[in-house]
Amino acid sequence: MLDHLITGATVVDGTGAPSFRGDVGIRDGRIVAVGPAGSITEEAASTEDASGLVLAPGFIDPHTHYDAQLHWDGYATPSVNHGVTTIVGGNCGFTLAPIKAEDADYTRRMMAKVEGMALPALENGIDWSWETFAEFLGKLEGNIGVNAAFMAGHCAIRRYVMGADFGKEATPEQVEAMVAELKKAMEAGAIGFSTGRSNHTDGDGNPVPSRHASPEEVIALCAEVGRHEGTQLEVIVAGCLDKFSDDEIDLLTQMTVTANRPMNWNVLTVDSADPDRVPRQIYASEKAAEAGGKIVILTLPVLVPMNMSLLTYCALNLLPGAWGKILSLPVPERIAKLRDPETRADLLHSANSPEAGVFRRLVDFGRYVIGDTYSDANKGLSGRKVADIAAERGQEDFEALVEICAADDLRTVLWPMPTDNDQASWDLRQEVWESEHVILGGSDAGAHLDRMCGATYTTRFLGDTLRGRKLVSLERAVQMLTSDPAKLFGLKERGRITEGFHADLVLFDPQTVNSANARMVNDLPGDSARLTSESEGIVSVRVNGVETVRDGQVTGSLAGSVLRSGKDTVTVTPDSVTFGPAIAK
Repeated sequence: MLDHLITGATVVDGTGAPSFRGDVGIRDGRIVAVGPAGSITEEAASTEDASGLVLAPGFIDPHTHYDAQLHWDGYATPSVNHGVTTIVGGNCGFTLAPIKAEDADYTRRMMAKVEGMALPALENGIDWSWETFAEFLGKLEGNIGVNAAFMAGHCAIRRYVMGADFGKEATPEQVEAMVAELKKAMEAGAIGFSTGRSNHTDGDGNPVPSRHASPEEVIALCAEVGRHEGTQLEVIVAGCLDKFSDDEIDLLTQMTVTANRPMNWNVLTVDSADPDRVPRQIYASEKAAEAGGKIVILTLPVLVPMNMSLLTYCALNLLPGAWGKILSLPVPERIAKLRDPETRADLLHSANSPEAGVFRRLVDFGRYVIGDTYSDANKGLSGRKVADIAAERGQEDFEALVEICAADDLRTVLWPMPTDNDQASWDLRQEVWESEHVILGGSDAGAHLDRMCGATYTTRFLGDTLRGRKLVSLERAVQMLTSDPAKLFGLKERGRITEGFHADLVLFDPQTVNSANARMVNDLPGDSARLTSESEGIVSVRVNGVETVRDGQVTGSLAGSVLRSGKDTVTVTPDSVTFGPAIAK
């Protein structure tokens, strides 16, 4: 007898093949029967008529930071509400293991700073009772509603081995010890190694541990990755935010070639106003391929709304010059500096310099829309553009923005309007998606909770595919969300609707599938706030055959698995994985 039978659905199997009206039978967490509508006659404990609905494999999010949130929210909301059944965490070099008890406070403050996780949530929502990577995974096993795989992060490993001296160059003995810890993590199930060589800083304002590593240290760790089955590399370097330098391309190529594994990075930003960036970043993948490596680029198929403030750490802190220093001052001193005309001029000059890279997109302050305000002086400003307010006041745009925020003691919520919503940018995205080096991803779900909600990209992309720009077919869209990331990570028997595969499935209404607008809720431990969004048109989500979401809401079932390297993944070599026709130069 089948556990469940879905009948009459429009089946989109994840391979890119044409959809068909069919039935799918589930037993013991697996898909055991797939056929045309009416062809499955085996008795089932429950049957669902899915006429008019689309049945697809569960979506796979290749870049999340749910490492912390899963400890108090095993469903990884809102991702699971938007059809995601498998997530990959431990990215950018940031993981919560291995860790020594005396380093927990450092790790919490670092994650709060660099990944925008609420410090009270990290302090109150996790018991921090593990030390090894194996113990970290064990805390999650049996307690999650999604499938979750984790990279082993460079920052945690370096801090674990070097302690407070992580800012120094590692000795050969320390590098050997880091390699040994990475080996332990992968033997426990880590699906690879992640590192960060970008401009991230810790809770003390210093470069995070991985940024102090020599190229030789990084390569030694990559060599260890190649000794384990079903493993990967993930990286973020400064060039990911703008254009890769020759040195970065050489290092990334050496990493993937040394490990003989694919490497992915996050996230390719497509903007017709900067047409040279995309070819340069794809060039890095082409150079790696010539050397026998594989660099995979993640890019989002939607524009993710992002709020900011001059009070909390955000992308403005990453602008060159004095931005980071001034935005880290105590609030009264920060306001005084921002009100100084000479300081504002210096900030604007550095923000518009070539060194600002992709963040130059953030400095057209007249395009910012005022969100929530908190003072009588700012009543009536919510929803208005800064440029309009500045014109009324006879002020420059940045001057007006500073005065608005100062009246709220910098708590004002700011919404920068995207500069890349023009047709030329969407045409370029459509072209980029066809590259053999590019897959969809980069939600950062689980991180930056106070200012963005990228977890909804799956349903927003489907809504755009079906009823919006229609840049790709439904079959191709589903393939990009399912079998493409499954192929990259070598996930065993996931990402397709095929007999014998795990029954990770999402059933949705093609007429309504989408995401609601993001909203702020205070549902994190410590009464902390986050941005979240409800799904629309998601009828059912099954994880390993068990219904985890019904009508957009979690059911209470925790059927997810911790996916471990070797056991749940197969080895993918650089020469064995491609994703689409090569993009023309």
